[in-house]
Amino acid sequence: MDRKASARWEGGLKDGKGTVSTESGVLNANYSFKKRFEDEKGTNPEELIGAAHASCFSMALSMILGDQGYTANAIETSASVTLKQDSEGFSISKIHLDVVADIDGADEASFKEAAEKAKANCPVSKVLNADISMTAKLKG
Repeated sequence: MDRKASARWEGGLKDGKGTVSTESGVLNANYSFKKRFEDEKGTNPEELIGAAHASCFSMALSMILGDQGYTANAIETSASVTLKQDSEGFSISKIHLDVVADIDGADEASFKEAAEKAKANCPVSKVLNADISMTAKLKG
């Protein structure tokens, strides 16, 4: 199964602008330097990674809980993505997941075990350590 997203950038780093979209058409958003590094409203790559991680984790947790015989009334997950700059440039140094779940009959130990398993095994958690391949062509 392959899912696709694309981005287009026009101009320089600080004065340029871009669009990011998904094959499904659900996302078609603008992004820019000011949206990423300043306070201008709009999306940015870190926010999109956070949304992907929070949603993937929540689904994985639901599956693991189901395997334990539980069905969640609600799982609310937020992801804080930290972008840091060092001598090598910028990198995503960490992601913190904050999870609150409403699960009838679940005990704290079972929930924490399921949450740790979901954190380690959801596909987005795994992709953050993935082998990244690429094809690159210069137009012209």
